[in-house]
Amino acid sequence: MQLFYAHIILDQNAYLDKEETKHCIKTLRKKVGDMLMVTDGRGGLYETTLVEITKQGSQLQITKTLETADQRSFHLHLAIAPTKNIGRLEWFLEKTTELGVDAITFLQCDRSERKTIRLDRLQKVVLAAAKQSLKTTFPVLHPLTKFGTFVENTAASFKGIAHCQRSPLPHLKTTTTAADQVLLLIGPEGDFSPREVEQALQQGFVEVGLGNSRLRTETAGIIACHTIHLMHT
Repeated sequence: MQLFYAHIILDQNAYLDKEETKHCIKTLRKKVGDMLMVTDGRGGLYETTLVEITKQGSQLQITKTLETADQRSFHLHLAIAPTKNIGRLEWFLEKTTELGVDAITFLQCDRSERKTIRLDRLQKVVLAAAKQSLKTTFPVLHPLTKFGTFVENTAASFKGIAHCQRSPLPHLKTTTTAADQVLLLIGPEGDFSPREVEQALQQGFVEVGLGNSRLRTETAGIIACHTIHLMHT
């Protein structure tokens, strides 16, 4: 099945933007009258018929609203320091989107090596990964946020910070079984600073481990995402 992203769903119509229309018409050779499966990225899945193509986009008529298996009993929010190598960050986004994550916030930490990100570029990575893996719920990407600001203004039934400053820490898989809202902090290449760990603990976060190996930032984020899924299935 091929899945398309409709940026607008209005009444019984769905609309593809210019870029999505180009992919649909030029690359996949779809034409007026063809049936397309579309999602709104918020959990909706629709069977549609392509009715109009213009230079600015395309219009589809919704013929059926479908059930989707892309449902979770929990909400997962990962807050992660962007890696210096942008390719590693994009790989993290691709894989966590495939696994299933609800929100991602990019953290500016004491030891961060990357100070800026292009959110529009990262959104495209998420969109491509979501369509490829047939996800109907796309993660919400939040802009680069200072660590202190973030930890002081967040709420979840479980808030964890993964770090490497001491070992062993309680493993993530033993700490989140009953939580329906999970928020996890993943640090930069040089780990969180002691000051940041203490600040997070003061805001109700708990320390968690991800195993015995020292992991790259992007690997830690993927392992954390997968572990939460295993604990809730």
